[in-house]
Amino acid sequence: MFTGIVQTQAEVMAIEQREQFRHLQLRVASKFLSQLEIGASIAINGCCLTVVKFSTDTVSFDVIDETLRLTNLGELEVGSQVNLERSLKVGDEIGGHQVSGHIHATGSIETITTTDDNVAMWIEFPASFAPYVFGKGFISVNGASLTVGQVHENRFSLHLIPETLRLTNLAKAQPRQRVNLEFDQQTITIVDTVERIMIQKNRTGQ
Repeated sequence: MFTGIVQTQAEVMAIEQREQFRHLQLRVASKFLSQLEIGASIAINGCCLTVVKFSTDTVSFDVIDETLRLTNLGELEVGSQVNLERSLKVGDEIGGHQVSGHIHATGSIETITTTDDNVAMWIEFPASFAPYVFGKGFISVNGASLTVGQVHENRFSLHLIPETLRLTNLAKAQPRQRVNLEFDQQTITIVDTVERIMIQKNRTGQ
């Protein structure tokens, strides 16, 4: 479990293609790796991965082909910057919202508008997820817990404050770039439950 509060960024140092998976090595600040253990979970651009190796300033993961296909991790290159968050511990404060680290889909950045105070961004996403996206609702974008602005069909807007831009790789995002999306699980549960109840009522004529 994660909170959607990005703790640091890391640079992709090396990518090694192996049979049915890709080995990913990141360079990261040593303090982020304090008390880390093999097998620990870390969200990389919002995608939960398992630590397979680490040193004082590097950490490595094995990413299976399915994850590479379904997320933007398959598009990473040496030198790419990724968002990192270590898994939530008992007693930790949830500063964003509960995030599982399981990516539902990727979205495509349509437009980016920069003002003096923030950056406005419109993202297109698969229409099948439209029932779960509401204005003022939560969404995780590349692992960052954000609040949805406006929603128009299968597009939504975000307003990114300077602190979010400082902490995440969204500051370097470009139009047409893919971003990882995790929709709010509580919203999904409520919407799906109501839909099932309505279908059942229609079948029974109640």
